[in-house]
Amino acid sequence: MSAAADFITVQEEDHSVLRFSGTLALARLGDLPDRLEKAATPFDRIDLSGIDHIDTVGAWIVYRMARDHGAEIAGADADARRLLDQVAKADVPVRMRPDRTHPFIRVLSEIGVAVIASGRTLAGLLGFLGATVLAAFSVIRHPRRFRLNAVVQRFEVVGVAALGIVGLMSFLIGIVIAQQGAVQLRQFGAEVFTINLIGRITLRELGVLMTAIMVAGRSGSAFAAQLGTMKLTEEIDAMRTIGVSPMEVLVLPRVIAAVVMMPLLGFYASLVAIIGGGFLCWVSLDIPPITFIQRLREVVPITDLYVGLVKAPVFGAIIAMTGCYQGMQVEGNAEQVGLRTTAAVVQAIFLVIVLDAFFAVFFTWVGWI
Repeated sequence: MSAAADFITVQEEDHSVLRFSGTLALARLGDLPDRLEKAATPFDRIDLSGIDHIDTVGAWIVYRMARDHGAEIAGADADARRLLDQVAKADVPVRMRPDRTHPFIRVLSEIGVAVIASGRTLAGLLGFLGATVLAAFSVIRHPRRFRLNAVVQRFEVVGVAALGIVGLMSFLIGIVIAQQGAVQLRQFGAEVFTINLIGRITLRELGVLMTAIMVAGRSGSAFAAQLGTMKLTEEIDAMRTIGVSPMEVLVLPRVIAAVVMMPLLGFYASLVAIIGGGFLCWVSLDIPPITFIQRLREVVPITDLYVGLVKAPVFGAIIAMTGCYQGMQVEGNAEQVGLRTTAAVVQAIFLVIVLDAFFAVFFTWVGWI
């Protein structure tokens, strides 16, 4: 059995030496730390030549004694010296509380981080747009690569399956617009202009815009979650390995489906919103449906319909590419799927609203007002 750890203090020439012996390991230390604390004899050198073995705990005791008394360590073999060096590197004071920064500096820092992240995301989306265009040209050059079944399936997911919720939302929005418009216009005896409000705002703005927001929350999030899960399970890497382009197989069908279905959904939403508004006008304002329809034909120019139909495919492309881009960025763990899905919805809605404001200014400038 190895000897228990012990020590003595001796005087050698001009040095007072603390000499250890035995095994400086946790199992053989005993009350050595307490006796070291009570020892009153000063020393300026620690001699380890007489020890049989030392572990990390023993190295920490030796290092602490040398640090507290300003002593040098002698007689340590290679293993003991390695342990002592590692213990010395780990002897870093623990910072209980991070340094407090000024709130203004912290706010500026967070704004800067957000701006940099936004710039990187915008650059990534532009690059993803370029990759999608290249994939489309590749499919045009090689029509056999076009996957009709995948596109038709996405038509059902993006369009047909969304008819119920989009119709209900649009019908209720039409009722709300008619009710609020009638309340305000009644003050001026101009309730009949509620029809103008319903027709123009639904065909030109709200029909397509609310549909885009609904599709972003419904289909954009689904695209991000589906592609993110495939990226996490390495299915996309497997497709690349066998020579199949994920852009052509996964991204392009979703983009085509969103671009094609958004004008149809937007037109459908506008009609249902007009029906909702006409229903409220019939019930609340005693305006017959025939009168409502005749008035709509008089006050709503065909350019309002063109504006909505021009914006819809652009919104669809933005929603699909944002969802697919965020899904393709998933890596690491399953938590990334949820984070990227949330980012896809937020970014798609933000970009849709920004583009809608741009279109409003542009169409006013060209005279479609």
